[in-house]
Amino acid sequence: MSTPEMKVPESSPFPADAKCDTESCARDRIFEAARKLFYKFGIRGVSVDAIAAEAETTKVTLYRLFESKDDLVAKVLDEQKQRFWKWWDSVVAQHPGDPRAQLDALFSEIRDCIAYGAERGCPLSNAAVEVVEKDHPARAVMRAHKAELTKRLRGLCRDLGANQPDLLGDSLSLILIGALSARIGSETKDQVASIYDAAKALIDSPALGVAPTKAKR
Repeated sequence: MSTPEMKVPESSPFPADAKCDTESCARDRIFEAARKLFYKFGIRGVSVDAIAAEAETTKVTLYRLFESKDDLVAKVLDEQKQRFWKWWDSVVAQHPGDPRAQLDALFSEIRDCIAYGAERGCPLSNAAVEVVEKDHPARAVMRAHKAELTKRLRGLCRDLGANQPDLLGDSLSLILIGALSARIGSETKDQVASIYDAAKALIDSPALGVAPTKAKR
């Protein structure tokens, strides 16, 4: 099974491809093959045989290096989680001590990434739809990711001095998750691109956030 090329900005937290040296060890090749195939075709739509073929190795080798497909799924999603937070930290670091600018930058870049780049949205959001077994090892990864997202957005809203920081943070989280889900199979980018304006409206809302200061004449 070959993987079609996907054009995603290098700055995206959801890159669709990464260079993997052909001389890399079998584990790295398997991991990279699984990451690409899961993202493009879905976890349920990719077999262990397909992953082994894409990695140019054997199913025996795959099972020697990973306990199971579920184990491989969990490890791939954990790597995606770490990649996302590394991206988040790099964006926030550009505006030290300015939570309003940090939120603005986060949602601006998210808009560009999911509306004009990553055609399959967020791999973690996608996996949440497919992986429903309560005992699946990937569930813990997804729960931790969601909890961290809630914690960080609420924290930024508190730093902002929002009137209802927790409610605002949760609302921003829902907008983000909703936009990521809407990106899959969407024929138009306009709806997804509205995430920035929607987030800004909530942040500037006197009821939830902080009303923008009017410039003095």
